[in-house]
Amino acid sequence: MARNELLSRSFMFLSFATASLLIAAQWQVGSPASFSIKLPGSASETRMLAAHANISTAAARTVRLVIDLSDREVSVYKQDKLHATYPVAVGQAGWETPTGTFRVTDMEPRPNWQHPITKQVIPPGPDNPLGSRWIGFWADDSSQIGFHGTNQEDGIGQAISHGCVRMLNRDIEAMFAQVAVGTTVVVKP
Repeated sequence: MARNELLSRSFMFLSFATASLLIAAQWQVGSPASFSIKLPGSASETRMLAAHANISTAAARTVRLVIDLSDREVSVYKQDKLHATYPVAVGQAGWETPTGTFRVTDMEPRPNWQHPITKQVIPPGPDNPLGSRWIGFWADDSSQIGFHGTNQEDGIGQAISHGCVRMLNRDIEAMFAQVAVGTTVVVKP
């Protein structure tokens, strides 16, 4: 019993320390920070969460995403070597995808979608325009922009989104497994 209590307390300390470092890192790059910490129920869950945190931290340091708006593709670099390139749809006139250097701020499998004008919320499923994954990299007080899948795959390769970067669901799922919060995202005109 004492060992489990010690492990739980150690994990809580590490969780809060990690959250503090992540918030500080987000503050330095000027991105909004949003974190939640789930305390583990067992020592095996503690080990699993710690292993995932190490993988995510390594991915954030070694993976870089480069979006070329004119070619309408995103390239995944691992340790500065091209790993994969995927076709994308980008923002339409008046809703352009922002250019610059950003960091992944949040990631969500099976996301909800809120229409940017009507504010109607669509839950995960076949009618959801975000498809199967969300990888956010830009936000202001009223909008978020990121990579996501789509339920309209025939639009890939076009400038038709509200600023987001749409991908084929199979492509966003493959990319989702390779990135982490903190991964650099470069958007070129």
